[in-house]
Amino acid sequence: MESHIKKKMLPLPSDSSSNPFDILNEEIVWKILDHLHNDSSATKSFSLTCKTFYFLESRHRNTLKPLRTQLLPRILHRYPSVSHLDLSLCPRVDDNTLNVISSAFKATLLSINLSRSRFFTNVGLSSLFVNCSDLLEVDLSNATELTDLAASAIAKAKNLERLRLARCKLITDMGIGCIAVGCRKLRSLCLKWCLGVGDLGVELIALKCKEINSLDLSYLPITEKCLKSVLQIQHLEDLVLEGCHGIDDNGLSTLEHSCKSLKMLNMSNCQNVTHTGLSSMTNGAEQLQQLILAYGSAVSPKPSKVTADLTKCLHTFSKLQSIKLDGCVVTWSGIKAMASLHASIKELSFSKCLGVTDEGLSFLVQSHKELRKLDITCCRKITYYSIDCITNSCTSLTSLKMESCSLVPKEAFTLIGARCSYLQELDATDTEIDDDGLKSVSRCLKLSILKLGICSNISDEGLSNVGSCCSVLKELDLYRSVAINDAGIAAIADGCPALEMINIAYNDKITDYSLISLSKCLKLKVLEIRGCPGVSSIGLSAIAVGCKQLTVLDIKKCFNINDNGMLPLAQFSQNLKQINLSYCSVTDVGLVALASINCLQNMTILHLAGLTPNGLAAALLACQGLTKVKLHASFRPLLPKSIIGYMEAHGCVFHWRDKACTKEMDPKGWKLHFGRSTEVA
Repeated sequence: MESHIKKKMLPLPSDSSSNPFDILNEEIVWKILDHLHNDSSATKSFSLTCKTFYFLESRHRNTLKPLRTQLLPRILHRYPSVSHLDLSLCPRVDDNTLNVISSAFKATLLSINLSRSRFFTNVGLSSLFVNCSDLLEVDLSNATELTDLAASAIAKAKNLERLRLARCKLITDMGIGCIAVGCRKLRSLCLKWCLGVGDLGVELIALKCKEINSLDLSYLPITEKCLKSVLQIQHLEDLVLEGCHGIDDNGLSTLEHSCKSLKMLNMSNCQNVTHTGLSSMTNGAEQLQQLILAYGSAVSPKPSKVTADLTKCLHTFSKLQSIKLDGCVVTWSGIKAMASLHASIKELSFSKCLGVTDEGLSFLVQSHKELRKLDITCCRKITYYSIDCITNSCTSLTSLKMESCSLVPKEAFTLIGARCSYLQELDATDTEIDDDGLKSVSRCLKLSILKLGICSNISDEGLSNVGSCCSVLKELDLYRSVAINDAGIAAIADGCPALEMINIAYNDKITDYSLISLSKCLKLKVLEIRGCPGVSSIGLSAIAVGCKQLTVLDIKKCFNINDNGMLPLAQFSQNLKQINLSYCSVTDVGLVALASINCLQNMTILHLAGLTPNGLAAALLACQGLTKVKLHASFRPLLPKSIIGYMEAHGCVFHWRDKACTKEMDPKGWKLHFGRSTEVA
């Protein structure tokens, strides 16, 4: 290959005005573009270097994720070689748009994501599947208005291998039958929440699509009748039956054997299945590697029990590596039986399990020393003794989740860093961890995720140790850890250049100095600073200028942030997709400025005293990419109905809230018992 490249290289022209990049051949330029694949700004800069690079970049790109449907005609003309098209940011995709796409990428398109798109029908889908005959993957999740006519259009995709139809609630057995007959090459199919699909449709898939290796039947009204055919699929590896309440022990007892190729089985929320049914379901599944039985009795007042009888079903699975029992009652007999498993268990999850004690957990981990991931979230009975046994036995742990393990003393956390040096993730939310514990944890040099929300014993001293040692840290949660100050955040910013997400919400000691420090984290994507009264537009401006990859920003109840903070965001934060402005001092001017951000999709704007109906209307019309807006209900009669109708017709969903302006509760009296996400509330 090197000799081939050398032959295509041209000598540098003597004319100094010539482009020196002309000596690079096409293969070298494409190699450079491969390295820039994950950096959109770098790719854009590269393409603007010269006409040659502009042309080659347009021919090299094979993946597109446009912000708005209106941009498609120009994009499709520039990028003729696209094989993977993601339209999840485009809420309005009609039949005409699908016709344009199918004509432009007739020979190249291999996958398309329409999971957040609406307004198309079977007519547009028919054009897509007829023209793009090489399509391998299609995601139509959340297309709640699609009917069996759409399914018959999908059936024209003869080469389709992966299909997602989650929440397509109007598709019935008849439509699935069409897909089964037409798409014989299917390998992966998701029918989650397709409530119109029953035993007949699933059985047809099993009988016709012999290449299926992944099948998600979650929450379907199916029984054991279709499972007989499903378990005969020769290459089936992943089977999800979560929430299938029509499946019970009596029905499963009629099954002769399970699928020999099965590697993952998810029977969470199957309230009518006990160890008897599980034994029938897994009989002969010699390749089983992962078993998920979480919340086995979601509707019943009594959660399912992990007993010896249940775990005895697992003794024949020598390749079993992962067991998830979240929300179950764990008995001592079940623990003992699990400890005697001959398989090398790598992952155990007991999140929110009742019955997990020091005696049981310590006995279990001493039998499974190869454990890599352990989740004991909300196991409130465990103490120092459990952590001592876990860290002493499972020294190769990479993930430990122990949120709300309130009886574990601060001394126990020093054992984690001393013994588990390979740890990559630690969730110590709402625990007694202190600075000494953080100093020990900082010895885990591969740590990339650290959650320390509601940890009142940690201070800047502990964070300084993390900052000085954990250089690959990507996510840090300090939610309501009220002793944290600017110095601790500065230490993190200086020592963790890979930081992508930080939550410092409701820490009243945080000021602009923290934000100025974080502005050096060039990879920062998610910043949550709600309820930090000490920050202002000065600090936010520094974030806007320095953190150009910022996509999620929560500044709710940051009362000192005003329009002066919005203007830099509008100028520099062109990747911002989601923002919560509630209770800030932003007015019409700042909101209209934000509307110029092309990527902006999700806004929460409650209780902005300086916002008027006219300013809100102007911002909504200017922000063409919005898909979700949360507003106070008082604005609803004040906005012209034509504007609301226009926004909804373009795919925007309004959430009207009639919530009074409230004071924040005392952080010291607030306790977290369930997980949080970065989604704007």
